[in-house]
Amino acid sequence: VHGDRTFCGNSLMKRLNNFIGGEFVAPQNGKYLDDFAPAIGEKIADIPDSDASDVEAAVRAAKAALPGWASLTLAERADWLDRIADVLTAQAQTVAELESLDTGKPFRTARDVDAARSISNFRFFADLIRNRKAETYEMSDAHNYVVFKPVGVVGLITPWNLPLYLLTWKIAPALAMGNTIVAKPSELTPLTADFLAQVVQQIGLPAGVLNIVHGTGPSVGSPLVSHPDVPGISFTGGTVTGAVVNSAAAPLFKKVSLELGGKNATIVFGDSDLDAIMAGVVRASFANQGQVCLCGSRIFVEQSIYAEFSRKFVAAVKALKIGDPKDVTTDFAAVISHQHKAKILSYIDLAQQEGGTILCGGANFPEGLDPKFEKGSWVAPTVVEGLSHTSRTATEEIFGPVVTLHSFEKEDEVIEYANAVKYGLAGSVWTSDLDKAKRVAERIETGMIWVNCWLHRDLRVPFGGVKQSGVGREGGHRSLEFFSESQNICLKLK
Repeated sequence: VHGDRTFCGNSLMKRLNNFIGGEFVAPQNGKYLDDFAPAIGEKIADIPDSDASDVEAAVRAAKAALPGWASLTLAERADWLDRIADVLTAQAQTVAELESLDTGKPFRTARDVDAARSISNFRFFADLIRNRKAETYEMSDAHNYVVFKPVGVVGLITPWNLPLYLLTWKIAPALAMGNTIVAKPSELTPLTADFLAQVVQQIGLPAGVLNIVHGTGPSVGSPLVSHPDVPGISFTGGTVTGAVVNSAAAPLFKKVSLELGGKNATIVFGDSDLDAIMAGVVRASFANQGQVCLCGSRIFVEQSIYAEFSRKFVAAVKALKIGDPKDVTTDFAAVISHQHKAKILSYIDLAQQEGGTILCGGANFPEGLDPKFEKGSWVAPTVVEGLSHTSRTATEEIFGPVVTLHSFEKEDEVIEYANAVKYGLAGSVWTSDLDKAKRVAERIETGMIWVNCWLHRDLRVPFGGVKQSGVGREGGHRSLEFFSESQNICLKLK
């Protein structure tokens, strides 16, 4: 662990610093923010409260490193990605512990999802660029070939819900295509970004290729987005912030990728085997305490099975083990912060004001939870019925463990319900009739639909949303295309 960090059991003490030009450096203003462990509500670290001067230093370092990094072959850059993955694999336990501590999520989730996917991101893009085929087009009298050049210094801004998972989802393809990076992780979850900086320093990644600047959106994100020497911005986060990012980047004609919010529909038809699908529907609803942009927070159930589904679903939700994140048997743990907890509870209150009935959850502090977690940010998984599909609770993104149940009778009706929101990120359809599943899926206004599964990911496929859920697509070759500029060269033949 880097010099001024000390582990005491599972607690991190002292302070983190920015990673600029291959070195850990204090913020130029000398200011720091508190980082809290959501499960217990205690301070675990100081992190830099950086500003535009730190962003400027990071951009300078990235610009200086760009020619050397861009000159490497795809195979050489792939080798660097694999070296990073090798260390993350060896340190997967530490990554999971840090992520669980910093986010409040169960250790099992941090290990099986966050740490594992962070490794996979580097492995996947290393393999993808090693096996990338040349793009050529033949004419009767000419030969065309496409050259892919780096965008340059790219700014990456990532959220708190899947910190290293989403940061590496951007870092890996950006590095693969020869860019250098200034990354701003969420100030709420800085630990694994700092750990990644230690990893790249340990393996000797050329100085300035990856720079990490900690701090808030206004103090770090804003100057990064508006910096004239940062021609590309990839942002994952809320729709409101995404609009600010887009408006700041547009006058400078930057390449922008925005992966934003969602209010996704889970559609359950009457021909479904409820016992077979129930675990999947519960997972789609409450994975990561409902703090995943892909979670299905609106469940539409065919009227013929609504009563049975509701009974079995509520029983399955009540069976989730809420408890100590360190316990590998825990299913459900804390949400990210007291501020976010207050937002979630306000929507539970709103649901009741709008005429909804709380079937389970709704508690400020989950029943039976160890009192040692009383200072933490906990909200029980909550299921609400009796609301209109156009209610605020059923149309606004809560980004927490709150699900609304609705019934429908006809196919056209449920498609109308599913599309009646300003978001269009993802969704799922559950039925034994695959022809019906395909017919319905293709009419839903989203970037992604899963049938009889949820979050079953192939990293080659396009990832992103429509409407207010984002701009552009990530995944596979689409990520490589975003992080590169294509140049066509036409050679006239004799």
